[in-house]
Amino acid sequence: MDLSLSFFLQEMTSSAVLATTVALTLGVIFVNGWTDAPNAIATCITTRCMPVRSAIITSAIFNFLGVLVMTQINSSVASTISNMVDFGGNTNQALAALCAALFSIVVYSVGASYFGIPTSESHSLIAGLTGAAIAIQDGVGGVNMSEWVKVIYGLGLSLVLGFASGWFICKGLTVVCADMDRRRTNIFFRHAQIFGAAAMSFMHGAQDGQKFIGVLFLGMAFCDGQSSVTGMTIPLWLMLLCSTVMGIGTSVGGEKIIRSVGMDMVRLEKYQGFSADLAAAACLLLSSLFGIPVSTTHTKTSAIMGVGAVKRLSAINFGVVSDMMLTWIFTFPGCGLISFVMAKLFMAVL
Repeated sequence: MDLSLSFFLQEMTSSAVLATTVALTLGVIFVNGWTDAPNAIATCITTRCMPVRSAIITSAIFNFLGVLVMTQINSSVASTISNMVDFGGNTNQALAALCAALFSIVVYSVGASYFGIPTSESHSLIAGLTGAAIAIQDGVGGVNMSEWVKVIYGLGLSLVLGFASGWFICKGLTVVCADMDRRRTNIFFRHAQIFGAAAMSFMHGAQDGQKFIGVLFLGMAFCDGQSSVTGMTIPLWLMLLCSTVMGIGTSVGGEKIIRSVGMDMVRLEKYQGFSADLAAAACLLLSSLFGIPVSTTHTKTSAIMGVGAVKRLSAINFGVVSDMMLTWIFTFPGCGLISFVMAKLFMAVL
């Protein structure tokens, strides 16, 4: 399979299906940068460490770097996504099913973002791919359970480890800084939280960028008549393309989501914001190195809850948390059903 940029552009201009697949994938990457990036910078903004525009620009830069750098170091997350489902040997139908999966993500994510509710594009992607694979194979035979089970690991890891690491880091800082001058520690944590937000943005790009690189890579293979991408190396130009689009999406921002994550759920001080950012970034790094696709939204929000629980559980606004949890619970059947129906429709049209 020719993976050069010139061949890709030539194929895209001659194939309407590939052009549609690329447009949908880049659209989803853009939406991901738009709706998920606020999770990375929400705490930094709400603790007044950085103004909104500066934080968004910083996040856009580090999202770009996260996609580019981590994919070259370890692209196992992208491989997991590419190998999670089997769309069969008919690559034309496979492309139609892939387009259906991407379409379902855009519809679901934009709808949730309109109401200011953080979404998990990671779970939307997994649900969309799964629904499309079930549609094309007329059953669960199209789902690679050995890879899909990593999603379950990621779900537990993002919730449990995010909460626990947030609690331990924040608790440790309260003990270490107990006898220190409050004004001096605030100055330190103001700068430390900027670092934490940058690290969180970097790892957001590393995790979510890889997932969608895997999808676009799979679409390219289908257009070339290949039914899988096993053994193929992701080209540098593809990393640059996806990281640039995610960075542009991040620059759009998402003030409703910033308010939900950084203000409505837990009222944070600077040291708490730093604790949440550091805990979430560390969890995402661990997951990326082991090739486990996790939700950056799950990880960050559970870390914030862990930080809030250091003082008392009542510091957490469980009304906001329950709204988020319901959204996440509905993501799998919601996106999966939309993808299933659209895959059937697209294949019928072919």
